[in-house]
Amino acid sequence: MPYAPADAHVCFALHPDHHPAVVATTTGPTADAARSHLHDLGFRRTGPATMALARIDREEPYYTAKAAELLQRYGFTTEVDPALQEEIDTEWTWDDYPMPWCTRSEVREVGAEAQRIHDDISDGRLTIHLHAHDGHTTVAVGSYASGVQRHVHLHGENHLRQIVTRFDDEAHAIADFQRLYSVAVRPGPAPLTDLERDIQQLLSGPRPPAADGCTKHITLTEPPVAGPGEHEAFLGALFDEERQWEKYRPFDETTIASHDSLTVRVEFDHEARHRTDVAWTIAEYDGPVGERLWHATITAGTPVPLIRTMLQHLDAPPLVTADDPDDVLHSAAWSPSSHPARTTWAAPGRTIVFESALHAVADRWTLYGGEDLDRAAWTIRLSAGAPDDLLAQLASAAADLLPAPTPAPGPLLAPVRRLPEGLPAQRARSR
Repeated sequence: MPYAPADAHVCFALHPDHHPAVVATTTGPTADAARSHLHDLGFRRTGPATMALARIDREEPYYTAKAAELLQRYGFTTEVDPALQEEIDTEWTWDDYPMPWCTRSEVREVGAEAQRIHDDISDGRLTIHLHAHDGHTTVAVGSYASGVQRHVHLHGENHLRQIVTRFDDEAHAIADFQRLYSVAVRPGPAPLTDLERDIQQLLSGPRPPAADGCTKHITLTEPPVAGPGEHEAFLGALFDEERQWEKYRPFDETTIASHDSLTVRVEFDHEARHRTDVAWTIAEYDGPVGERLWHATITAGTPVPLIRTMLQHLDAPPLVTADDPDDVLHSAAWSPSSHPARTTWAAPGRTIVFESALHAVADRWTLYGGEDLDRAAWTIRLSAGAPDDLLAQLASAAADLLPAPTPAPGPLLAPVRRLPEGLPAQRARSR
């Protein structure tokens, strides 16, 4: 499939509680592609439609401007909140910067290096063994997971932290650190600075709200979800109405259903309650004692019509080959988005998403409710080998769960707010 157009809107605004951090609100059919680009630029997801940029060098407005310009080149629609635009247009300097001979660009280079070290520690790529205070600032010794001369001595905090020495051997790096700082050495990393703690809280705490100028673009709605007891009722009806299924309950919490053909086996977990709990496991085999052809898992909360569609297909596969699932979703006005590793189809409002990862084995196809797989209300995962007919019928059943889309009364996206070519120093500010 060719790459889908960059049909998404990205709105940038200052974070309401952590100045000058930035919140990016992403909406539109290809919002996941925009979020992928933003992640590469340092933004981290904080909600289904929001990402945040929080930097140790306090340069969020500058890097947001760069990100907006890049997204515009890719064809995305971007908007910058006026308060953030003022920050972008305002140059500022650090109070009492310890290297006054550095130009503004050199100060940014120092801060960018400190940001890389901060990210390496936060993401687990750099492990800190020991730290100390040398009388002026914090120093530390740590090791990268890979690389040449991967054992390092660090000097400084926040936007001034730098690598000062590299070693080939971990024991040599630690011994030299202990020789330099002797009784001041303490195990593990140093306590977080106030700024580091703020960044950690911002990225892992409650999601920030979208700016007022961004909320008008958000059209997310709740996906359909099975109510309490619906799965149990459907299981009982399965054995009452479909005589070709035989059940037995080896454990109180599990019911197993076997088809008369002895090629299909279904397990139901009566204890599944949470949205991530697997309630149903389905497997098909190439004979009564043959190899497993494919399997699927279905979490609690999955709408019953989707489960019924799967079991009906296994009970009586269609004689005529169905359409390709992509054709079914295209006809239902779902929006495609292609990436090197996967193809995603999103329903209008992103209430349901159908995703295929052509190189995966365990989770070759995933159907889930909601915009974000990490916070999905329910999930169906199918392995490689699942029949195309089943996938097409499942896609059709998912489309039937939603009302038919209605034409929008006007343009969905606001006009592009073009950023200035440069970043003029119209005003000065100290931090």
